[in-house]
Amino acid sequence: MNGLYDTLCILVIFPLLVWLGASGLTTDKATTATCNFLGNISYPLYMVHYPFMYLYYAWVWRNELSFAQTWPVALLLLFGNILLAWLILKFYDEPLRKWLTKKGEKKK
Repeated sequence: MNGLYDTLCILVIFPLLVWLGASGLTTDKATTATCNFLGNISYPLYMVHYPFMYLYYAWVWRNELSFAQTWPVALLLLFGNILLAWLILKFYDEPLRKWLTKKGEKKK
């Protein structure tokens, strides 16, 4: 059943989710700003959340803690990872893209 589930996800569900996200329209400034923010931090967030996720899991498992005991740390990690992703976007990713764009334009 695992193979069937994985195949269904890869061939149907994931492309459907991408299509739904790409075909959506925003209707006001707040929604547009939220979507732009989430889109901009998506890759930096993808990069930074893994180490923190595994550190959190290791801490929980090693100490045999329940979610009731760890939810404040989970919440801190959620917002901390979003902040870290935004900082990486603003102080590393965007400046690097700008520099690479300028360097690429000089060659033309």
